[in-house]
Amino acid sequence: MMNSISERVKAEGMRLGYHNHTVEFKPINGEMPWDIFFGEAEPEIIMQLDTGNAMRGNLTADEVIKIIERYPKRAVTVHLKEFSATNDKAILGEGDMKWEEFFKACEAVGGTEWYIIEQESYAYPPLECVERCLTNLKRLL
Repeated sequence: MMNSISERVKAEGMRLGYHNHTVEFKPINGEMPWDIFFGEAEPEIIMQLDTGNAMRGNLTADEVIKIIERYPKRAVTVHLKEFSATNDKAILGEGDMKWEEFFKACEAVGGTEWYIIEQESYAYPPLECVERCLTNLKRLL
């Protein structure tokens, strides 16, 4: 179905993508739903990998990076969401994700065009979180 939709939107100059939550990284009969989906999806269907959701789905930072490597040129947009095992309100650059390695993979093989900062819980007022995330992103890049 997704392959068919992708073909239809391509004719309009658009691309189809899929954004993950946690469930895509919980094995079903020994297989990850994320890998089942992207193993069958045509290469033009892009991943919108949400790093925090993937790690909340029990992936390690290294495993998240391997996803970028496993599906080259498909991480066109990525959601940069921090994950911390000890702080639900961690902002970008202050948790468990290996950002520098992640960005290297995105640049080298991911085909990444957009980094989208996503923050769902706030240790500071929302606009202060935005400022802190942007400052940290600039430092990490």
